[in-house]
Amino acid sequence: MEFRRLAFVAAEVPQARRALNALVKAYGQAAPEDADVVVALGGDGLMLQTLHRFMSSGKAIYGMNRGSVGFLMNDYSEKRLPERIHAAELTTVRPLRMTATDQAGHEHKAMAFNEVSLLRQTHQSAALKISIDDHVRLEELKCDGIILATPAGSTAYNLSAHGPILPINSPLLALTPISPFRPRRWRGAIIPHQARVTIESLEAEKRPVAAVADQFEVRNISKVEIAEDRKRSARLLFDPGHSLAERVLAEQFRF
Repeated sequence: MEFRRLAFVAAEVPQARRALNALVKAYGQAAPEDADVVVALGGDGLMLQTLHRFMSSGKAIYGMNRGSVGFLMNDYSEKRLPERIHAAELTTVRPLRMTATDQAGHEHKAMAFNEVSLLRQTHQSAALKISIDDHVRLEELKCDGIILATPAGSTAYNLSAHGPILPINSPLLALTPISPFRPRRWRGAIIPHQARVTIESLEAEKRPVAAVADQFEVRNISKVEIAEDRKRSARLLFDPGHSLAERVLAEQFRF
């Protein structure tokens, strides 16, 4: 496939804007709807925004790191960009679909390529009930929160909470508690990607909980339902030898 028409998007930080100007001058700027490839300039936050924006458009996304964190990005260079993109390896990622019901009974829907997180809002710990495919697995978890991470997101917030790293092509999700207090020894679970996860907030008024899907937040939730969205996907391009699968594998050997 030829990648002749490039559309550049950039984070609102000086180094990303400078890169945008230099690359547009060198390679031109196609309209996103006409582009063969979208080139994202920034960090992982900008990449997540780009994934959401072009979800299921069929357009490949090639990121270059001009931010603080760039796990989902390639190294930045202005040279031979079309050749790099042509040689890049393709990875397809699928998002989680979150439906959060707040205490007023309103539903809020959002997608997450990295993770869905439930987080306590006050000094009170969260009290959560966890069901998998309508089967209650944990009657009550007292904690600061919990994360359901995709393989792509397993090296992000999930890893910081001591969750497992999942191979990028594995049909799995990581369910990881944040500072569990009761049961203290529960360290989470690895579940099939097709599982439906329901998390209820117990004592919701006394122990308010927020739900976050990537960069979308809902506060004062009573229940969250999460499942993989099998109808939507995004296509990521990585330089040879630096694929997302390789990065996930290498991350397991870092100290």
